[in-house]
Amino acid sequence: MKKVITYGTFDLIHHGHINILRRAKDLGDHLTVAISSDEFNTIKGKKAYHNFETRKLILEAIRYVDEVIPEHTWDQKIRDVRDNNIDVFVMGDDWTGEFDFLNDYCDVVYLPRTEGISTTQIKKELQGSKNG
Repeated sequence: MKKVITYGTFDLIHHGHINILRRAKDLGDHLTVAISSDEFNTIKGKKAYHNFETRKLILEAIRYVDEVIPEHTWDQKIRDVRDNNIDVFVMGDDWTGEFDFLNDYCDVVYLPRTEGISTTQIKKELQGSKNG
């Protein structure tokens, strides 16, 4: 069985998230998604609308996702790859080159982001409509 992993906050799920999850799953038989814990988001200076448990529940309902695990630190990726017998590490191409160190442990693939959509964009547009 070929195992794939990807990482993210996965807040305010949109079609860009679905696209990357579908394409990641297409690279193997089992997709693990590591989502940032609430504490890790605080460290990163990010504020998610949904808490960890809600984001986990939503991701577990998506047919491409086989398993959801927490991401607590930047440096846990090597351990996750080893502990979960991962064959392919997937991230959006806005991270190109950032995770090449994982090539010693698995294949690293950077997938193109879906044009015209992002959680940041959604939050900005919602904030703008609130003010307007």
